[in-house]
Amino acid sequence: MSETGLRERKKRRMYQVLSDTAVRLFLEKGFDAVSVAEVAAAAEVSKPTLFRYFPAKEDLVLHRIADHEDEAARVAGQDPAPLAALRRHFLAGLDRHDPVTGLNDHPEVLAFHTLLYGTPALAARLHGFQERSEAALAEVLGGDLDARLAAAQIIAVQRVLALDNWRRIAAGEPLARVHPDAVTAAERAFGGLARGLPRLA
Repeated sequence: MSETGLRERKKRRMYQVLSDTAVRLFLEKGFDAVSVAEVAAAAEVSKPTLFRYFPAKEDLVLHRIADHEDEAARVAGQDPAPLAALRRHFLAGLDRHDPVTGLNDHPEVLAFHTLLYGTPALAARLHGFQERSEAALAEVLGGDLDARLAAAQIIAVQRVLALDNWRRIAAGEPLARVHPDAVTAAERAFGGLARGLPRLA
């Protein structure tokens, strides 16, 4: 393996170690109760080293979903009917219980989502993540005002659907009961998008 490849693997591993350590501490004690210095100490790195990887404390948590930031743009860009592709992708995510759809009852996933949605600083940071996802999708859809309006609607629909799924499961409803409702809701929501955005359907 080349030296560059090895460095990249070590870098990715460090990102993962720091994020996993931080999330574990945040789940144990609460986001606001854990300092960056405490995370660095637990991961056996210096505070400046941690900040080289994660400029903000919130990024330690958002790292877990960072690879989804350009997902909608990537899916839409691979199909001449981008909205149909996004619909299929979301429904497939529901079927495999992808955490990003909110339809997952694994205790660790539920705890992570509770941390994410229940911490104001993280919820605010998540909004920025969704804005970047929206901007990337808008670019793929053409980049003009119509594309930006369409992207805003699509990202909002996915966000609301996922949040509704998570809330129901977090409230104790069995996944098997929520799943068919989630599929019906997604079909209805994407159907509404298709009627409003026929050029993308």
